[in-house]
Formats: sequence, structure tokens, C-alpha cells
Amino acid sequence: MEEEFAELFTDEVKQALVDALKDMKNPVDIYVFIDSNDPHCHYCEVTKRFLQFMSDAAPKDSEGKSLAVVHVIDRADPNSAEIFKEFRVERVPTVAFMKGYLRWTGAPLGEEIRALVETVVRLSLGESGLSAETINAIKNKLNGYVKIETVVTPSCPYCPYAALMAHMVAYEACKAGKCNVESDVVEAYENQDIAEKYQVMSVPTVAINESVEFIGVPYEENFINSLLEKQKL
Repeated sequence: MEEEFAELFTDEVKQALVDALKDMKNPVDIYVFIDSNDPHCHYCEVTKRFLQFMSDAAPKDSEGKSLAVVHVIDRADPNSAEIFKEFRVERVPTVAFMKGYLRWTGAPLGEEIRALVETVVRLSLGESGLSAETINAIKNKLNGYVKIETVVTPSCPYCPYAALMAHMVAYEACKAGKCNVESDVVEAYENQDIAEKYQVMSVPTVAINESVEFIGVPYEENFINSLLEKQKL
């Protein structure tokens, strides 16, 4: 396992992370859910290590503390049950933001590192990057509950775009004071039952309230229109 992921922890990757995270302005809390007692959680340790590695690469505040604030929540700790419940986390590893409304179920490695880093930067800046039309639709029309599941694989170069769009919609919903959109980016190989549930043959596959709506990266306008149509009022 150590050799398999050695390429994640090189000086070159560290410098790439430094460059990608340099625009951060405000601290971002990143929650990494693991189970150190679970021998079947093959990606728990590397996920924890990579998020800590990323935190080391992030800009520092005036006190020298990283702006990427990593919290490791270990199911093996009996005191962790409450926060697992609060974030609605059942599977490990999970990487979550904002009470779990933005999350990766499975390790956000490979191509998903790009979406992970960009999510952190946008949360830090307070800017989703979505169009004004989309933001207005989220504020004024998206009032029901929506769960977005974006099924991805680590080798998919297009998946980060779909993941980021879904996460930013959930972020804007929370900014509007609603937090009625849950964005879950699901790693297919680690969660084969979910991939099979949606009969995933190609990624990204995007399901909205348990109905597959897009295969491939959707256009933003089509995506928000589908969310409005599928919301549970």
C-alpha cells in the first residue's frame, strides 16, 4: 500500500499543491472520517495522510496555522459517534465539508484531487464560480430537498468538473441559509453497490434524488433545471 501511493507524497506533488492552494484567504474545515480498526478500509490511512499532506502545503495564517484545517474523525474512537451522526457519514473513508453537505464517499485521489483542491479554494474565497443565473435559481427557486450523487473513478479526467459543480450548488444553498442540497461524490470502485444500483457503465454518472439524470458532465443550465424539476418540496 505504501509503495502504491508513494507518488502522492513527492516534492513535485507538494509544490503543485502549494501553487494550487496559494489563493486561499480564509480557513476551511476539512473532516476526514476513517476507521483505524477496520482492516477492509484500504484507503483510510492514505486518505488521512494525503489530507494532512495537503494541509501542510496550504497557506498559513498570521499564527503559522494552515488555512486547510484537517479534522480526523476515527470511528475507533468511542467519542466519534456523535459527529459521524451529525455529518450523516456511514462509509469510510469520507471527506466532508460543511456538516457533510459536501462530501466524497471514498478516497478523493487520482483526478479527484483537482476537484478537492478547487473545492477548498472556492470555500476559502467564498466564491462558488457558478453563474449569477444559477445562484439566483438556487436562492429563489430551489427550496426542496435534493441529493446529488456523482459517481466517479480516480482515472476519469472529466469527473472533477461534475463533482465541483454539484458541490458548489450545495455550497450556494448553504450560503442562502437553506442547506437543502446534499452533494455526495461517490468513488465507484470503493462503493460498488452504489455503482451497481445506478448501473454505471460510464463516469461521471450523476443521480438526482436516486434517479440517473446525466452521464457525462452536464451543462450548468441543464443541471440546475434538473435539480429544480427533481426537488422534493
